[in-house]
Amino acid sequence: MPKLTPWLWFDMNAEDAAEFYTSVFPNSRIGKITRYIEGAPVPAGTVMTVEMILDGQTFYGLNGGPQFPFTEAVSFQIDCDSQDEVDYYWKTLTEGGGEESQCGWCKDKFGLSWQVVPRQLDELLDSPDPAVVERVTAAMMKMRKIEVPELEAAARG
Repeated sequence: MPKLTPWLWFDMNAEDAAEFYTSVFPNSRIGKITRYIEGAPVPAGTVMTVEMILDGQTFYGLNGGPQFPFTEAVSFQIDCDSQDEVDYYWKTLTEGGGEESQCGWCKDKFGLSWQVVPRQLDELLDSPDPAVVERVTAAMMKMRKIEVPELEAAARG
């Protein structure tokens, strides 16, 4: 299968975003940076693209301007192994101008949407008991950040 590489359109702050994202995710780094040349619609030397490798996944940021802001129509899911991981990503992504949403969704300060999901949620929603699934779903629907102890309590009834 061919490699898929997400490209993210930023309002002239792709390098700031790359620095932020590489500080948030482990095993991450900034790769190649390209710059606009003379005659471009922005000053020569302005960052055009930034390659960022986030825990092994390559993303590119493009400084394209304000024409196409992020919406919730595209989001990235972070699969977390523990409540501590959920808490870390939630706090880090929402601080400095990010926004909390519902059911584990949030936006970072650049407007990009994230789903911060503990593995326990998937495990509980895979229960063969429909009553457990119903209670867990109802509990999740009331949450902003997902709280594993509350989900587990709901599962127990």
